[in-house]
Amino acid sequence: MAERFQPERIRRFRFVDYELDAAALTARFHYAFDEGPRFCEEIVFEGGRVPATEAGRAALDRALRLLHLVAGISYYKAAVPPEIAIDSGPLPRETARFLDRLYLHGLGELAYRNGLDLRSRIRFPAADGPLGGDRGGRHGLAAAPRPRLELRRCTAVPVGGGKDSVVTIEALKAAGEPMVLFSVGDYEPIREVSRVAGVPRIIVRRRISPRLLELNERGAINGHVPISAIIAFILAAAAVVYGFDAAALSNERSADAANLTWHGLEINHQYSKSSAFERDFNELVRRDVLPGFRYFSFLRSYSELAVTAAFSRAPAAYRKVFRSCNAAFRLDELRRGKRWCRDCPKCRFVFLALAPFIPRQEAVEIFGGDMLEDLSQEKGFAEMLGLSGHKPFECVGEVAECVAALVLLARSPQWRDARLVRRFAAEILPGLEDPDRLVDEALRPGSVESVPERYRSMLPGTLTPGPSPRGRGESEEAVPIPPSPSGRGGPGG
Repeated sequence: MAERFQPERIRRFRFVDYELDAAALTARFHYAFDEGPRFCEEIVFEGGRVPATEAGRAALDRALRLLHLVAGISYYKAAVPPEIAIDSGPLPRETARFLDRLYLHGLGELAYRNGLDLRSRIRFPAADGPLGGDRGGRHGLAAAPRPRLELRRCTAVPVGGGKDSVVTIEALKAAGEPMVLFSVGDYEPIREVSRVAGVPRIIVRRRISPRLLELNERGAINGHVPISAIIAFILAAAAVVYGFDAAALSNERSADAANLTWHGLEINHQYSKSSAFERDFNELVRRDVLPGFRYFSFLRSYSELAVTAAFSRAPAAYRKVFRSCNAAFRLDELRRGKRWCRDCPKCRFVFLALAPFIPRQEAVEIFGGDMLEDLSQEKGFAEMLGLSGHKPFECVGEVAECVAALVLLARSPQWRDARLVRRFAAEILPGLEDPDRLVDEALRPGSVESVPERYRSMLPGTLTPGPSPRGRGESEEAVPIPPSPSGRGGPGG
């Protein structure tokens, strides 16, 4: 039996170096604990090519060096040692502070679950000066002028197989925006959603070091990492390799909501999907790597519930293939689920949010069961609705929009008699001061200031709930929002 790994014995995490195999378009990132265990992660840009121009190669080098630093979070977290070292030299102070914030907040959930205080541990080595510091730029993020690379107009839409990216894809398609889909990996829900979309897709492969998986089996600290941050920096490199000038994410405003506060620190499972991370990322990448690159969430001003209403209006073929359940994305292919597991926060939230907008029988067919009739789901839905615990550590909506979904279900002739709808409606609805206002606020969009101007005209009407548009492949109309008992119409009608 292999010796147990002891994280407390590790004193230092090292960023060793990175290399690019130009022929295979594979970046290899090397890391180590102390002088011992080494890790090599590979990022493979399928079908891409190294830029022909000096500016393009310089931009790719800078993007990959930043990706090396960000992807290291998967390995650092295995022991969270008190010292962080970069073998090639210190970073410029602003870059180091960005990484301090990312590692601290991105590992917030892991710290909470493992009872760790990371505030005194995470300090990236920094030196004054421009990118590369004032020691000759040994890290390779040299003090040379940033590359002036012109990128062609094309929007990459990351697709994860769920409902949110479908809304972005269909809105951009309707506007005629040049676009390409993008994914890290090639899981079945991603393939199927991409097939229905009918838009070309870029595939990048991320190969985790087998040694990390081995250490996880031997007692390494394990848990949530900010994967969306890693994907963001992969996108920056991919923009150079494949040639696109924007990445339109599909993160809603609920990504800004913390799950809880612990020792004075907000713990947000979705930190790397938050508007705070988005601003920090853009400032860093546009200043030091790609001045013309836009990274933003197309759906930032909308709630999860509003986006789900819009998804219900997309071509019906998507509803047969989309999947948000994490069981479909396990690293071990043999353990990947082929259907919704119906036993996790994501399954519960998507069922709850989608149910008001589609026929009940269709919801049951999509998920393989009626989750609002299943009393074993009561505890999980109680957390969603704010009756116990805290917002689940998952990419799910806020309590207020879950309650808004319950209001709609309680008014729906086909849902109001479901066991859990009756149960929660009796406990929650009498205490609501203004249910109509709650629903209106959940479905009404907010400010679109974070969306680049070229995309704002693509938003109006996209997320208005109501009957499905004709001529887009639907086999039936979406369920309209029912009126309140007082006769006052709900939002969108």
